[in-house]
Amino acid sequence: MKNVAVVGSQWGDEGKGKIVDWLSEQADVVIRFQGGHNAGHTLVINGVTYKLRLLPSGIVRKNKISIIGNGVVVDPWALLEEIKEIKNKGIDVSPNNFMISEAANLILPFHREMDEIREDAAGKSKIGTTRRGIGPAYEDKVGRRSIRVMDLRSEKNLDKRLETVLLHHNAIRKGLGKKIFEKKQLKEDLLKIAIEILKFSKPVWLKIDEFKKQKKKILFEGAQGILLDVDHGTYPFVTSSNTVASSAATGTGCGPNSINYVLGITKAYTTRVGEGPFPTELVDDIGELLGTRGKEFGTVTSRKRRCGWFDGVLVRQTIKISGIDGIALTKLDVLDELDEIKMCIEYDLNGKKIDYLPASVEDQLKIKPIYKTFDGWKTSTVGVKNINNLPENAKKYIFAIEEFIGAKISSISTSPERDDTILVENPFEI
Repeated sequence: MKNVAVVGSQWGDEGKGKIVDWLSEQADVVIRFQGGHNAGHTLVINGVTYKLRLLPSGIVRKNKISIIGNGVVVDPWALLEEIKEIKNKGIDVSPNNFMISEAANLILPFHREMDEIREDAAGKSKIGTTRRGIGPAYEDKVGRRSIRVMDLRSEKNLDKRLETVLLHHNAIRKGLGKKIFEKKQLKEDLLKIAIEILKFSKPVWLKIDEFKKQKKKILFEGAQGILLDVDHGTYPFVTSSNTVASSAATGTGCGPNSINYVLGITKAYTTRVGEGPFPTELVDDIGELLGTRGKEFGTVTSRKRRCGWFDGVLVRQTIKISGIDGIALTKLDVLDELDEIKMCIEYDLNGKKIDYLPASVEDQLKIKPIYKTFDGWKTSTVGVKNINNLPENAKKYIFAIEEFIGAKISSISTSPERDDTILVENPFEI
């Protein structure tokens, strides 16, 4: 049995929802391993649309076990609201099919407020966060002052942990001229929902070990994209967690040998939400066309995405960093109307050609893309399910991407519909 990790190979929003849904139908267990409710997956099943933020994609399918791993930061109120929403659509969510790591860290109201305070104060230097409190929650985790799911079991322990974290946050709030956060009300609010959260709490690392012994297929579901990784992305315009495939092991409590195949979801062009460098960005009619045809608006925030040509240099780099075995190429059909299509194959930095993204944000903002141009195919690829039925120019573009990035294209998506996919190889069956 193979276990598969799914990651985004660009800046997120690559269309992971459709691919993860297809894979989750084959998996026995689906696990989220990083991020929070700042990243969304949209699934359409039997005409019903599900917009998931924290819940793993497997939750919408019967006889699947869905898990939130220790690497995820959890807003408990947002989670309960999402469970309520999905139950109203006829989906069962119970301790039989859903569990949360007892070691998962909680996002609390002062984390959300701190996120907003910082973004508002940053002005033109803002990162472009979703203002959901993700970053401040991860900071508390690393600072060893966080509240974890397990802390909800004991009122005495919760009181002590809140004392520690509020000592830190209230000192900052006072310095910023903000009202201090009262512990009493927050503790009462947490104790009110504790029983609802704790009924899903489990030692996830132990459950994963059991699933492996039972030869169950496990799907590790990533959020966002590798270029938003706090170590390997376009720092400081990144998220606060590691989005690379190796985080699937750390964020769930299993060894890296538990992951047998890494699938990188890759859009046939490039998009980015929020601030930060974007070498191939198009601020012209073509950029607008890509955004309109691709319906490029965020699932969680509804923010408009920035659009540009496919950056082969970046994807090749993320493939190496994350150990990607194959890519699922999405949104090919969005390019159908274009006369010509470009792919970035090098950068120019101050007159010197380079074949990688430099680490310095100053250099990232200076680099200019060098393109290879392809003739467009000017015909619809929507709904094509066999690669041989694609237009010749579309096949030339696809094979050029595959050769340049150095990874096999395992599937090609030709519309948002789940079945409109060209399958080259199944990650679970290789």
